[in-house]
Amino acid sequence: MENNKLINRVQDLGALIALVLLVVVISFISPEFRTVDNFLSLLRQSSINGLIAFGMTCVILTGGIDLSVGSVLALTTAICASLIVKGTPVALAMIIALVIGVVFGAISGIFVTKGRLQPFIATLITMTVFRGATMIFMDGKPISNLGSSFLLKFLGKGAILGIPLPVILFIIIFAIFMFALEKTTFGRRIYATGSNWKSAKLAGVNIDRTKIAAYAISGLMSAMAGLILLSRLNSAQPTLGTGYELDAIAAVALGGVSMNGGRGRIWGTFVGVLIIAVLNNGLNILGVSSYYQDVVKGLVILIAVLSDRKR
Repeated sequence: MENNKLINRVQDLGALIALVLLVVVISFISPEFRTVDNFLSLLRQSSINGLIAFGMTCVILTGGIDLSVGSVLALTTAICASLIVKGTPVALAMIIALVIGVVFGAISGIFVTKGRLQPFIATLITMTVFRGATMIFMDGKPISNLGSSFLLKFLGKGAILGIPLPVILFIIIFAIFMFALEKTTFGRRIYATGSNWKSAKLAGVNIDRTKIAAYAISGLMSAMAGLILLSRLNSAQPTLGTGYELDAIAAVALGGVSMNGGRGRIWGTFVGVLIIAVLNNGLNILGVSSYYQDVVKGLVILIAVLSDRKR
């Protein structure tokens, strides 16, 4: 019995152990990796994937998946940039982009619940439609010349006490998600829906509403990540967000969240995001081609999913 508890404990902490080992190994290989500037840069880069992965966690906990996050990011960013260029106040343009992100996410949720489509198929459809809509909206060209608004610059490039603002937002939003999923009725409904939706329904949980809310949150997080990218790049690109769903799903899977739903913790996703960031950062420093990096990510997802099935 004690051995089983120890094994389960090690499995629960597997992602954290892997992160520590990864940091130690790469630090040993490359002194450049363990500099303060590099760690701050690593955290800033991880904030984008982190926000998307937090939203993805809610969706996966309900037993779904969201392939449209990158497309939602691209389209909301394009709309925000277009509004700013046309003279809309930056703060208002950002709020509109966030609201649109919620709507786009909810559309995927409606396809899943009311349309009775498999989450993979439903979000594959919205991913394709939103990506095409982005190309049409932007005519395949970037939107630049966004001006010199302090708010726009500060969101992605600003810092407080030497800590980049995206990193601060990443940590604050992580704390909000942890509280919401572990301490609120909504969080319990998310877990109940993914664990056994029939029992949850009998217990009075509105399954459709819970799933739509999860996808809406995913859309909101994608739009927020897009605003940070817009600030950093000072332009919107039609291909922005391509492949971001892979990193988000990898982070969630690495964090120990069951791909079947109903089990996992948001802090695991947080650790998973850092693992992906350390992998990307370390491989870049070591001069490994981006093609090989995609192979590594794919293998990481495979290992995480196989581990989940074994558990």
